[in-house]
Formats: sequence, structure tokens, C-alpha cells
Amino acid sequence: MTADVSMIGSFTTNEDGETVHSFPIQVYWEDTDAGGIVYYANYLKFIERARTDLLRGLGINQQTLMIEDGLNFVVRDCRIEYLQPARMDDSLHVRTRLSELKGATMRMLQSVHKNDQTLIKSEIRVACLQANGRPARFSPQIRDKFSSITFSSGAAKT
Repeated sequence: MTADVSMIGSFTTNEDGETVHSFPIQVYWEDTDAGGIVYYANYLKFIERARTDLLRGLGINQQTLMIEDGLNFVVRDCRIEYLQPARMDDSLHVRTRLSELKGATMRMLQSVHKNDQTLIKSEIRVACLQANGRPARFSPQIRDKFSSITFSSGAAKT
């Protein structure tokens, strides 16, 4: 039996009418290097947490999906651009927008912000895989949940 974990972030609609998931992050000592700046690899953890929270908000439990359906979401490709550093005790927000949904993959645009300042931009391609590692098409139920958040194929802003 899997625990029901509640969502921390929230969904909003941006000025372009796109659904954006916003997830809060507090920077702790463990997230920083010796200079008090967020270690570059920790941004990957931040955006992973935000994607997991987005799935929860859509009613997708990854443990249940893995146990009952033998399916798993994995990062297939990741691009990240570092613009500005975050520091110890900063309050950040990860913004996630679904930009593409295909048969067995989806593309998400994610960015980390401190107030109105963009710190990083990333583009993540996530694949749906069977337990044996082979690609699996999204079920109609999963596709409907992702389709419930609007996206456009051309815009690259989050």
C-alpha cells in the first residue's frame, strides 16, 4: 500500500494562457558549496522535486504506476543553463510547463526563480518505460491527465 502524499506546489495560468506549476524551494546549508552558493548539481534535485509534485497535482502516483502498471518515468534528456547563483537561505520557486506530449515522451520547460530573477533554465525530456526498460506509450488515462494542463508547441518561456 502506498501513502497518499499531498501536493506542495500550485498550478496557475500565465499571461499566454499556459498552465504553469510552481514549486517552492528553501535553500539549506546542505544545498550549498563552501562559498555558500547552491552547488550546480542540486538544481537537478530541485527540478526533479518539482516534476514529482506536478505529477501528484495531476493525480499520478509514481509508486502506484510502477507497482500496478509496471511503468516508470525517466529523464531521457536534460539541458540546463545557469544564469545566476542562489545562496544559503534563499527562497526559490521552480516553474514547470509541459511543452510537448508525444506517444511515450514529454518535454517540460523548467526554470528556477528568486523573486522575479531567473536563476536557471532547463529543458527536460521524460520517457515512459516498462519494467524491462522498453518504451511504453502513455495510457489514455495518463494522457488525459497531462492534456488537462495546457501547453503550446512553440513557446520556450517558463
